[in-house]
Amino acid sequence: MKGRPLLSFTICWLCGSGIACALTGWTLIWGMIGALACLPLLLRFIDVRGWSILFLLAAFIGGAAHWEWNDARNHSSLSETTHISARELDGLAAKIQGELVSDVRIDGDRADFKIQMSTILPISDSSADTDLATSSAFKIDEQLMVQVRLVEEEEQQVAADWKRGDSITLNGSFSFPGEARNFGGFDYRSYLRTLHIHWLFKVKGASSVTAAPPEGLGQFNVLRWTDWTRHTLGSAVEHLFPEPHAGYMKGLIIGMANDIDPGTYGQFSQLGLTHILAISGTHVAVYVASLLLILSWLRLTRETALTIVLILVPAYVLLSGGSPSVIRAGIMSMIGLYMARRGLARDGLQMISAAALLMMWWDPYFLLSVSFQLSFLVTAGLMIYMPLINRLFRSWPKSLAATASVTVTAQLISFPVTILYFNQFSLLSFVANFLLVSLISAIVLPLGTVAMLLSFIWVPLARPLAWIAMQLNQLTFVSVEWMNSLPGFVLIWATPSLLWISAYYAVLYALLYLLHRGNGEQREITFIEEDTAPLMRRQPSVSMGNVGIRSSMSTVAQDQGKNRVGEKETSLTTLGASIAWPEYTSAFTARGAGYYAHARMSKVQRWLCGLLAISFFAGLWWAYQTPQPVGAGIVQFLDIGQGDSTLITTPEGKHILVDGGGTVSFGNTEQSWKTRRDPYEVGAKVVVPLLKKRGIHQLDAVIVTHADQDHAGGLQAVLEQIPVKRFMFNGTTSGKEKFDKLLDTARERNIPLYAIQQGMSYKADKETSLHFIAPDLAHMDVNESGNLPVSEHQNHDSVVFLLEMAGASMLFTGDMDAAAEQDLLYMIQDGSLAAQFEQKGADIGVTEGVVQRILTRPLQVDSNNAPPASVSIDVLKVAHHGSKTSSTEAWLEYWNAKTAVISAGVNNTYGHPNPGVMERLEATGSEIYRTDQMGEVQMRVKDGKIDIRYKLVGVE
Repeated sequence: MKGRPLLSFTICWLCGSGIACALTGWTLIWGMIGALACLPLLLRFIDVRGWSILFLLAAFIGGAAHWEWNDARNHSSLSETTHISARELDGLAAKIQGELVSDVRIDGDRADFKIQMSTILPISDSSADTDLATSSAFKIDEQLMVQVRLVEEEEQQVAADWKRGDSITLNGSFSFPGEARNFGGFDYRSYLRTLHIHWLFKVKGASSVTAAPPEGLGQFNVLRWTDWTRHTLGSAVEHLFPEPHAGYMKGLIIGMANDIDPGTYGQFSQLGLTHILAISGTHVAVYVASLLLILSWLRLTRETALTIVLILVPAYVLLSGGSPSVIRAGIMSMIGLYMARRGLARDGLQMISAAALLMMWWDPYFLLSVSFQLSFLVTAGLMIYMPLINRLFRSWPKSLAATASVTVTAQLISFPVTILYFNQFSLLSFVANFLLVSLISAIVLPLGTVAMLLSFIWVPLARPLAWIAMQLNQLTFVSVEWMNSLPGFVLIWATPSLLWISAYYAVLYALLYLLHRGNGEQREITFIEEDTAPLMRRQPSVSMGNVGIRSSMSTVAQDQGKNRVGEKETSLTTLGASIAWPEYTSAFTARGAGYYAHARMSKVQRWLCGLLAISFFAGLWWAYQTPQPVGAGIVQFLDIGQGDSTLITTPEGKHILVDGGGTVSFGNTEQSWKTRRDPYEVGAKVVVPLLKKRGIHQLDAVIVTHADQDHAGGLQAVLEQIPVKRFMFNGTTSGKEKFDKLLDTARERNIPLYAIQQGMSYKADKETSLHFIAPDLAHMDVNESGNLPVSEHQNHDSVVFLLEMAGASMLFTGDMDAAAEQDLLYMIQDGSLAAQFEQKGADIGVTEGVVQRILTRPLQVDSNNAPPASVSIDVLKVAHHGSKTSSTEAWLEYWNAKTAVISAGVNNTYGHPNPGVMERLEATGSEIYRTDQMGEVQMRVKDGKIDIRYKLVGVE
């Protein structure tokens, strides 16, 4: 507290903001009381007394109050202004005016941008029974996200002419942002709220948009010029580099990551290299150091050079897109440059605290930004943990030791946040960052930047540099692709708790600290004045002095960053690094083998180290395990829109995925301009992220009921990203390219294929069995070449099975039609279904209850006798999304399901579920659950009892 008061204040402020973010109402009050009650315990471990306690309490309460004050004001005034409820506003046509406040992003047939809405104009449709049809306009000040659906290819150029600051008039309709429809799914509504946006405005065609440039000077003129400059630089990069190099270099040099090839980005993401593709502290450090070097060549005085760079840093922050990471680095740079100019001592932890406090004061929702969290955690972690990790590489050559120490520290610090948000971590991430980050940041980035700038002077002069950069890029791409192709290195992690993350950092620090202190006392250290001193109890004094400017980067590297100016040790590299990306500070002051005396650890220290090491790795093992309720099975009917996907987790932790949804495309090749750079695909965007978030390391079985795209399409992404032990399907193909590709992918990955036939059974564990009662494909002939038969009636040939799990029975029906239902009832009636199971050797005798009766007792159909006693299953997965082509009265009456689940998309064009089907289900007394109304439906099964919950609350 005495040495770094701003650090202590900022930590308390962040804690207060975090509690206010996580809790609301009375829970927040009790949470604050509980946190304050822990204060006496905390004071036993830290030396804080007197006014300092009040100082920290004020920070804690101030952080919470500041969050609550901002959060209370973050709401939409649209309903209040128009006197129309949010439910009625959703989908309501309107005409609005405002100011364009963002860059326009064009992707295929869509253009997205933000506007600051100022007026809701009266609409011409006088028949509309709303206040929007009146003759008066509504004045309102609210930001909207606008989505324009482009109709013609020429409209792409029209949209490109819309600029930030334009006065804009739009004809369209309001739309409420979508919320998370699956447990743990991405919540677009909450994300937009952190941007202070509460409504979408959807527009059809560029003709519905009228834009005019601003008159005179406006508040967005600087940003408008910034957008123009970024696009000009981007065009220069595109002129020098072909794809995929152009998008990659635009992201690397100027932070335009939207144009990076999705495949390339995915490859980098899997290895934890996406930080390279975003402007961050590395770029700011290079920028500051380069400017200081150039200004030293111009023989400017030290004070003048520092002042010029201080002024130019905000320009670079704006030019690079203004992400949280670059804002953090920019603020730290400006503070460091100012203090260097004044000859004051600089402390990296104090500077990062100031940056965090300023950003949180400006917008507390920065706290929820992944970029903000990673940037501050990694930067602070490098300052705190790296002095402890340096000793692990004391026997390495100094240049390699510095890089290795930075890499290992950054990976260890970023690991918990990585698995928190992305649920995967590649063990090759350490190697990839060690080998590629230095190559890219030290060679490719400067080469690309110089080539881009030279292209404005004379393009042929820039081409050789661009060619060299492309060869290095190709080496990078090949290396990344090769590392990603190696199996078994990508680990999937369930989302950890904040308590586990806190324990991870605490145990890691304690272990490294003990190793650092126990394996030898430090000798006398001479710190460079810009360095942040390691956080140790024994700190030598730090000499202060002026900062000099070197004229040769190579000399700096050779001297490990040291220079003599007036007999004072200084460093150009640490000048930029300690204020922009502090890991460079430690990198250029790596400790050699003689830094530590080799004293033996005491017995207590060794035991304590061993205990901490065991605790650390045990914690990792525990977090890696898939969460599983003890002795219970879970059936999860995912909401993937208009399609089907169900995840079954058995009591013993086996995972079975039934269908994977899919995005049905009705486009044609003549309108390829509409294709987006990264098209929405439900398997990659919904199913796979949910599987990873739930810690599914592998799928014991994937069952695709039939080859239609809305059931099988999403499985392509599943097979590519999740290990699968077996693949089951109906034994036919649709003859369509996408399904054939799915089967080819399974073969390439050596996944066994099983053609399901009536009478087969699959025993997943002791409490879980699947009995397949359809399809009956005896009529299908395999041709002489051995190829799969092509079925044009995939719905009729759907895989249908009875699931027995933990004492409950469920029937899964795919998209089976009425004819298939009738055929199956006849087979149950005449005993041929039971004969099929006997013929295939299924041990029906081990089954109990409903399944045993179905597969052994024929249905009585004599019209002269009383109606047969129907069976009663626990859950029926209603066929074909509730279509009128399925779920006949006889079918529903026979199964007499207690609960029915319908998977359908919201406002789907097919009208699913059909009203007639709903009436028949209600007549049988089934309790109905619909994903289009309730989102994901989860059923927890134990001892025959089923507990049900669904994602969307407030559903009648």
